[in-house]
Amino acid sequence: MNSFTPNEMMTIAAARALSNEDVCFVGIGAPSAACNVARLTHAPGITLIYESGTIGTAPDVLPLSIGDGELCETALTTVSVPEMFRYWLQGGRITTGFLGAAQIDRFGNINTTVIGPYDKPKVRLPGGGGAPEIATSSQQIFITMKQSTRGMVEKIDFYTSFGHGDGGDHRARLGIATKGPVLLVTDLAVWRPDPETKEFTVVSLHPGVTRANVQETCGWKVAYAADVEETPPPTELELTTLRDLNERTARAHAAGKGS
Repeated sequence: MNSFTPNEMMTIAAARALSNEDVCFVGIGAPSAACNVARLTHAPGITLIYESGTIGTAPDVLPLSIGDGELCETALTTVSVPEMFRYWLQGGRITTGFLGAAQIDRFGNINTTVIGPYDKPKVRLPGGGGAPEIATSSQQIFITMKQSTRGMVEKIDFYTSFGHGDGGDHRARLGIATKGPVLLVTDLAVWRPDPETKEFTVVSLHPGVTRANVQETCGWKVAYAADVEETPPPTELELTTLRDLNERTARAHAAGKGS
């Protein structure tokens, strides 16, 4: 078996959830890595869209931000931000929104705004950007993040991006017709919402991970599916693709700092 890190397993497991037919609104960071691994392996036809208005982006290195020139240079076309949000996103043309999170609760509500009280936060985070709109207007949402009791909490400090609210049919009661979060991939497990309660439930443990590992890095009592599977380990192609992408990115960003 190939040797791999938990972070590599997380990125590759997330990439596998994407398909050739997806039109994916990509978040910077871990979501970007997963989406580009998918594009470079099993889903070459995927359409990657970034918040700055780039459509059909095929970056050779991972972008530092949505303003990274790599996105515009490799896109099929670039549209204005208002067109991106009004026509593409709010028009229902995005099949999957792929987000990260600083804090998340069991119902997939995301905080990327502040840690602590809003008026006197312990930490002020980057903010929502387009994520709140992505969370409600994309047909479905994938989330990826590393597990920790700081990040996976009983109650988030601020609702930046709405998931399933208080659970159940909360989205529908608010008139939100899209599916919301349907997948959470962490460095330890794959989670999907319970069909009725919408609470995220572990459906697959990554190789070598125990239920105790998952619980000790999660701030709520973890629920498990009736049949919990083991996530298939990364293939040689998946690992090589991800590592080559990360190496190219590191070289490019190091060169940029030195120029």
